[in-house]
Formats: sequence, structure tokens, C-alpha cells
Amino acid sequence: MKLTREMVLSRAKASELERVRKLNCWGSHLTDISICRELPSIEVITLSVNGVSSLEPISHCLHLSELYLRKNSISSLAELFYLKDLPRLRVLWLAENPCCGSDPHRYRMTVLRNLPNLQKLDNQNVTEEELSQALVEGEEIISAPVRQGTENGHPEMSCELSVSDSAAETQSDPLNYSMEETNKIREQLGMKPLLRDRFSSFSPRETDSSRKKRNNILNAILLLLKELDTEGLDIIHQTIGSRLQALRRKECQEEDQ
Repeated sequence: MKLTREMVLSRAKASELERVRKLNCWGSHLTDISICRELPSIEVITLSVNGVSSLEPISHCLHLSELYLRKNSISSLAELFYLKDLPRLRVLWLAENPCCGSDPHRYRMTVLRNLPNLQKLDNQNVTEEELSQALVEGEEIISAPVRQGTENGHPEMSCELSVSDSAAETQSDPLNYSMEETNKIREQLGMKPLLRDRFSSFSPRETDSSRKKRNNILNAILLLLKELDTEGLDIIHQTIGSRLQALRRKECQEEDQ
């Protein structure tokens, strides 16, 4: 069933779509919510117990602060891509959708990794510790779901793209990924990026366990850098500079031997 203009105005008791602030369509057998593209002022949307499979229309609701989607047909966490640019979104209820999978921890970490401004997820408050953990354990969604064909004049979203698929290309080359993370830190500290031939610490001989540990440390550092002011960053810059000089001297001594 399609959510129509008439249904929206009736349920919201409004005369114009632009004036709608709250919309409750719980258990209405909805599958098409494209009308949400025409709700610029909407703040709260309740769509629980329906058949919604795509969140693309909601990406246009820039004033949205609460979104309830429990028990729908959202098959891929890649649909979160459409919520990443909603600056006011603080409450999301996504439980009991196929995209939640069989690992609730991985699901929660992935949602918080991509929507770090959430204050409540699935009726459970979000903690600062969870947000830090999500940077390490959650999967980052970097693109929208793959489009396959059309339905009712609109592109149909494929449910086959999972979060792990979107990250596969980046993770396929651990060397490039680690260099990228390290150079992000160096850039924030005003330092020149390392070149591949100088990045000897990321050797192919490095184990998966040590590489994962290194990436976790880098992610934690990136999170902490966001909390520092100019003075704090300057201290980090000086410390890193001294550390690099010491490591380079050690490398030169080892080469001489």
C-alpha cells in the first residue's frame, strides 16, 4: 500500500504537507513511503509494523528527530546510508527488521558507527562508551544500496548489499587501510603523509591479530583527537615529532649494523 497525501494530511490533522510535524502510521500495511520526500518539516515519523523496505524517501526529512521502524522489511543495513545526513536524528527504533541479523552486538555497533548522534537506539539509551566502541567494531557504510530495476517509477533498492560488502574493498588491502588511517592522524597533526616505501612497520609478515590491534588503536586516537583543542593538538604534535625522530634514529642504527 502507498502512503498518500490524503492519508498524511488526515492522520496528521494538517492542511498542507509542509506543516506536518508528526506522523503516525503504525500497522498500516505500507510499502511505499515516497510521499516523505514532500515532508520538509516532519520531526517524528512512526512507521512500525509495516512493509517498508527502502529509507531513501526519509533522507529528505532534514528536521527529523525521531524515527520508528520496528517490524518492517528493511533487509540491509546499507539503508542507513540514507539517514547519515539527517542532522537532528536522535531516536531510532529499527529492531525486528531482517537487517538486524543474528548478531545483535554487530548490528548495534554498525548503526552507532554510522549514526553517532543517536541518543536512543531500539528504546535503549546510547552511551559514550558504546560510541567509542562502535568506531572500532562497527562497519562503516560508505554507499547507498545497489539499485536494481524500477517499481512504480522509482528505483528499487537491492537487499543484497550488506555492510560487509560495502567495506570489503577497503579491507581487501590491509596495508592501504592502515596507511590511510595513520595518514589521517598525521594530517590532523599538520604532518606530511608517509609514503608506502617508508611504511615499513606494516609488513606483509604482520599477523591479522596485530594488524587488527593496530587499527583499533588508530581508531581510538582519531576519536580522541576530535576532543582536543589547539593547545592539546600542539602537545600531541610535539610528542609525535619526538617519537618519530627517535624511531628514525633507531632505524638508521639498525641499518648501519
